[in-house]
Amino acid sequence: MRTPLSRHLQRIEVALANGQAARSAIAASWARSAHLHGLDPTRRHAVPRLTQAELAEARDRLGPLPLLAAPHLDRLFQIVGGLGACVVLADAEGVALDRRGNPGDDRDFADSGLWTGANWSEAELGTNGIGTCLAEGRAVTIHRDQHFLAHNTGLSCSSAPVHDAQGRLAAVIDVSTARADLPEAVASLIAHTVGDTARKMETDLFRDHFPRARMVLVPGLDQGQGAVLAVDADDLVIGATRAARTHLGLRGDLSAMPRPLADLVQLEAHERLEDAERAVLNRAMARASGNVSAAARALGLSRATMHRKLGRT
Repeated sequence: MRTPLSRHLQRIEVALANGQAARSAIAASWARSAHLHGLDPTRRHAVPRLTQAELAEARDRLGPLPLLAAPHLDRLFQIVGGLGACVVLADAEGVALDRRGNPGDDRDFADSGLWTGANWSEAELGTNGIGTCLAEGRAVTIHRDQHFLAHNTGLSCSSAPVHDAQGRLAAVIDVSTARADLPEAVASLIAHTVGDTARKMETDLFRDHFPRARMVLVPGLDQGQGAVLAVDADDLVIGATRAARTHLGLRGDLSAMPRPLADLVQLEAHERLEDAERAVLNRAMARASGNVSAAARALGLSRATMHRKLGRT
């Protein structure tokens, strides 16, 4: 009679022998775990842990991200905590920097090594929510025996990437549960909620990075996708979230090489100097509620010059 361990090992061996890595993301991750990282699915691999000093340094390297992430982690845990789940924020190396969990469930997660300071990269622990999300750069759900290491097959994990203001993968949000009776519909809802939380966190990071810029939603997309542009006073795009970059095909440092907003979202632009001047005058008049003298003072013009310019427009 085969044991659960032998069945798990056979599934992996069959998948790799049949070339399923080309057709299945899970099998592809198993192949990386076995061939690239040299892991043995039957062995219990010790989870590498950072010291407290190293953990503090890792958090510092992320700048404002951990602080901005905290309220999002709190809200996410309020949603999933009752399902026997813990919430983890990991950095781009796979190190768990922060977590939320119920004390009654802590032993299960501590035994699995899902704790702050632990490294959950694929290189260390094979196929898992955090590591595979980082390896593939996209949201993933790794359900129980889809994990590479047999020791982790009691977990179900849903993870989503968090990108910084330049669109680079900076962190991962993960929700993991050791419950074996989790309905598929609930697991799907958890995955959706994790992804939504990651996009909200990205938007907060983006706003924090461009505090003086005007935020413009990319038209034609679901607002929940987090496609946002940072626009300066000259209507030049100086930043874009990951979703906006992907949709509009933007690359590189937009602060150094800004793009006209009108070129990207097909807005009416003032390409002639007289058109731009007319727009400035009209805005000044609107702010002054039609008072020519007040509008002239705001623009540093004499009343006569203001009248002359208005007459030309």
